[in-house]
Amino acid sequence: MKQIIQDLKNGDTILEEVPAPLVKPGQVLIQTTRSLVSLGTERMLVEFGKANFLQKARQQPDKVKEVINKVKTDGLQPTINAVFNKLGQPLPLGYCNVGKVIAVGKGVEEFSVGDRVASNGHHAEYVSVPKNLVAKIPDGVTDEEAAFTVIGAIGLQGIRLANPTFGETVVVVGLGLIGLITAQLLKANGCQVIGFDYDSSKVALASSFGITAVNPGEGIDQVAFVKDFTQGVGADAVLITASNKSNEIISQSAKMSRKKGRIILVGVIGLDISRADFFEKELTFQVSCSYGPGRYDETYEQKGQDYPLPYVRWTEKRNFEAILQALASKSIQVEPLITERVPLDQCQQIYGDMSGSKSIASILIYPDKSGEPQRSVSINSNAFKAGKGTVGIIGAGNFTSGMILPCLKKTPAKLKFISSSAGLSGTTLAKKFGVAQSTTDNNLILKDSDVDLVMVTTRHNAHARIVIDALKAGKHVFVEKPLALNQEELDAVVEAYVESGKTVSVGFNRRFAPLAIQMKKALGSGNTPMNIIATMNAGMIPANVWVHDMEVGGGRIIGEACHFIDLISYLAGSKVKSVCMSSMGISPKENTDNATILLKYENGTNGVINYFANGSKAYSKERVEVFHQERTLIMDNWIKLTAYGFKNFSSASSSQDKGHQYQFNLLIDSIQKGGNPIIPMDDLINTTKASFAAIESLKKGVWVSI
Repeated sequence: MKQIIQDLKNGDTILEEVPAPLVKPGQVLIQTTRSLVSLGTERMLVEFGKANFLQKARQQPDKVKEVINKVKTDGLQPTINAVFNKLGQPLPLGYCNVGKVIAVGKGVEEFSVGDRVASNGHHAEYVSVPKNLVAKIPDGVTDEEAAFTVIGAIGLQGIRLANPTFGETVVVVGLGLIGLITAQLLKANGCQVIGFDYDSSKVALASSFGITAVNPGEGIDQVAFVKDFTQGVGADAVLITASNKSNEIISQSAKMSRKKGRIILVGVIGLDISRADFFEKELTFQVSCSYGPGRYDETYEQKGQDYPLPYVRWTEKRNFEAILQALASKSIQVEPLITERVPLDQCQQIYGDMSGSKSIASILIYPDKSGEPQRSVSINSNAFKAGKGTVGIIGAGNFTSGMILPCLKKTPAKLKFISSSAGLSGTTLAKKFGVAQSTTDNNLILKDSDVDLVMVTTRHNAHARIVIDALKAGKHVFVEKPLALNQEELDAVVEAYVESGKTVSVGFNRRFAPLAIQMKKALGSGNTPMNIIATMNAGMIPANVWVHDMEVGGGRIIGEACHFIDLISYLAGSKVKSVCMSSMGISPKENTDNATILLKYENGTNGVINYFANGSKAYSKERVEVFHQERTLIMDNWIKLTAYGFKNFSSASSSQDKGHQYQFNLLIDSIQKGGNPIIPMDDLINTTKASFAAIESLKKGVWVSI
């Protein structure tokens, strides 16, 4: 299928060929017929892409601070690699999509194949969209009209926050696409509407809708005009739908408002607010969040859990439906807003020179296709032979692009497939790293006779299922940590492993780091007890990120601290026999990212893992201390190793190396030449069980035996 993407490095807008997505549970697969180009938002993205690195930095000072902090902790080169990796990931454009449903995912009951729907899907021939971001189109509404649903919901949410009543005077600042729809909705609500814009053609269009529209560029004072219009009272509410960096807009909005008036920001403006402007009138100011309640809430959007209507009357989906009803009843007109209609394959007519465009709304027209969508795209025609280290990768996220693929390119591995859920990220990485095919169908990888190693780099909740499928398909498996999220999943993995005769490897890379290997060598193989303290200054991750979700990410202890359980086991040369964990705070809970884990080993070793998310980013991210036979080793951030009490060894240093490259070198070599797994399966099972035991200990407040 074809999809429009934005290259953030150089600003190019590309019509890319990518595999069509499979429908996911809780989603519907839509074949697109029309989509609306939101010129304001998309122009901003295009201009950001065309900016040089200095200009990009000036536009995102918060990101610059993050980069500086990363340089302090990780070093210059890893930071540069991370920045370029991020900029190398293209951005899918578009969020106003209309089409027909061609497949319905598990758990979706309100849609059927053949339904016409509007959604926030991208500019792509096929999109898989969560059900709470999709709405049915009434029979009286055309596909072109329905393409305005999402953009209309943005304006509608701003109106809901302003809470206008019949007869109130509301000012709309900025008569672009959102502003013109917002003004019509306000008028339909019984408000007296004033619109301001410096584009005379938009002012004329607003006037044709019965809006009192004014061009300040003609010498009209906006504040004075509003005062005169309201007999000196001022506007009851001001909705700012403009996009402008000036602080003048917020100042004028305050000055034209009545006492206790409301100001709602829908667009993007300068926000250097004068206290005096707001203080004297006790004005309220609020920023509108996109389409409405539910936006950016993963439970609502991705898991499909609706908010109860009696308590949250207007969610983003219900806002979509309200706009569609307004279109059906002709309460708003969108046909006059359409500036151009362009076939998808001629999209450069729209994106070629957006900076000078005077368009209001551009409609993309999609070809009418029949048959099953293509779910694999050939990138190159390399030849492959079975049993020679031919790899299929399932998952195309940041870690795959930033670490796994760069490491694999330095090995003899033959990269045949990469699979991603939407197709775009996999296709981008396939082109960059020479992978033969991009697909959205994992079964193509599992059934391919050439592939002898499947690498799983998806979100954590899919790890066990895909590992089992790959083992049953007769493939060796490498899976990024964790191996499983619960005992039931682990038992199923072990059963499939025993039956398959294939190997399973988990990405516990720290044991392969040069300094970890040097520590192991210095400590010797006497299997005598030691004290090991591993501290991870993990850093804060917002609570709404998926890694914290116990059903999706497993939490940071199961999902990340397992690295250090494996590392301590490697250094100790023993297995964990019991675990105790306590967390920061008062009451027990099942999830934490501020905890101390105590590990008791079969050979008498004591292990302590301090996994903290509340430390300074300026401090080293990882530190390991080993106390053994009147000797001490201290490893600082995988850069410096200091030894005390060792003969002929006092220190070692390295560029920051956490063992990823050596791990993959060993993995590919073992696949090609045969031999033992890079980590024994018993160790993988023990580490995984220990991570489960840590969570159980936290909930019960007791030591838990493995």
